[in-house]
Amino acid sequence: MGQQSKPTDGAVTLAELREFASFPSATQRYIRRSLDVAFHRGDAMETWGRDVVEEASIRAQTRIYGRLDEIKVRVPDDSGLDQIEPFMAPLVTVSAFDLGQNRLSSFSAYRFLYERLIGAHARPWLPGAFCAAASLPHLHPERRRALLQSISEAAATAAGWSTREPTFYPEWVEKVDISKAAN
Repeated sequence: MGQQSKPTDGAVTLAELREFASFPSATQRYIRRSLDVAFHRGDAMETWGRDVVEEASIRAQTRIYGRLDEIKVRVPDDSGLDQIEPFMAPLVTVSAFDLGQNRLSSFSAYRFLYERLIGAHARPWLPGAFCAAASLPHLHPERRRALLQSISEAAATAAGWSTREPTFYPEWVEKVDISKAAN
């Protein structure tokens, strides 16, 4: 009896690491910061706040991300219209905040972050939430164009989505002084 080949957790993690590494450094930084804020990993203000503008952004993000628990429990099981509004409205609001920070420059970066913020079961809803948030007038028209052009036809029209949860959750790592470590 033959077995179906499934990627190992290590292969999945490696693919996720590669995807994360393909993002610009500002996007990587924002994803790590966002995960710290969402999951209360350490002191986000101390780790990520470089100036008063960024500190204000982190405070706003903390307030907006307070809706994530509500969003997580409302992920629809199917496409029933009665389940969509209570889920999509807050998801689009939180997504609009993140896209407005000008650090997530593509659908793939957005999807990478939101799969971790909400979970794999939200994947079918992410293209719609992204397109809705990327279309809002708070973004400059050129930014809206770039974001909307970043979603592939395959992502927007997928017939199915993986239910496998992400395995790689990037976080801040302190720099190591190699000259001191060698002694």
